Amino acid sequence: MVERKIKFAIFGNVYQSKKSLSVQKVIDMLSEREAEMFVERDFYDFLINKQHINLPQVGIIDSDDFDADFVLSIGGDGTFLNAAAHVGNKGIPILGINTGHLGFLSDAGTDGIEAEINMLYSKDYDIETRTALIVTGNGTPLSQYPVALNDVAILKRDNASMISIRTTINNEYLTTFMADGLVASTPTGSTAYSLSVGGPIVVPDNKTLTLTAVAPHSLNIRPIVVTDDSVVKLNIESRNDTFLVGIDGRSVKCNKDTEITIRKAPYLIYIVRRKGKNFFDTLRNKLLLGARTDE
Repeated sequence: MVERKIKFAIFGNVYQSKKSLSVQKVIDMLSEREAEMFVERDFYDFLINKQHINLPQVGIIDSDDFDADFVLSIGGDGTFLNAAAHVGNKGIPILGINTGHLGFLSDAGTDGIEAEINMLYSKDYDIETRTALIVTGNGTPLSQYPVALNDVAILKRDNASMISIRTTINNEYLTTFMADGLVASTPTGSTAYSLSVGGPIVVPDNKTLTLTAVAPHSLNIRPIVVTDDSVVKLNIESRNDTFLVGIDGRSVKCNKDTEITIRKAPYLIYIVRRKGKNFFDTLRNKLLLGARTDE
């Protein structure tokens, strides 16, 4: 039986020069299967000019006007988040091949590349759906990519003074956070920035949004979890009249008159997982959850 041709859009980390063998292995495997390959422009230039990778005839992705059966993200979670931003509302499933460190999103290791590619062709995989957040400033999308799969972070700029973040949920006043910032996290992002500032771990299929302050001034400030259909509005006061909004790590500078609104995006992000993949296994393996330190 003739194997069907699959179209891949490939995104990668342009800083990991030591991972060229993994990239070459992916390219070679897809070439053997006569797959259609399209490579994001910056990653293509990196592979050709710096890594001297042997690329077959591939298309180049110069804009977000692309289509594919699957997106391959070759790198760490940051690369995965970048790929998800480009995928947007296209509904293309993303497979992350982890050449980074922790790899919660890109959890397919380089030692299992062949198995992962075979999985796609045999259709022996699961698709997980994840919610994302869209952020606007005074009703206008912030930046070209205003959608976050992990989190939206409101942060002070480079001075010692905290910022004041007046917060309403569905137009009901919650509180005013006096802190270095505030992280609004999806369940997917609960093991990222939110976790590092004291937020809870949330199972990915929960329909929730978590707000966690960054270095709050008061000890009685605690994380709060609301439903993901909540609309969060933030008004910020800062001594230098500006603040930063981080959208999955992409920073946008705003002035203090900018009202930030965070709500659930009107579409889902689709992630390819091996059948039987268990989130709690990932927690134990990646975060060493519950591991004893006295052994």
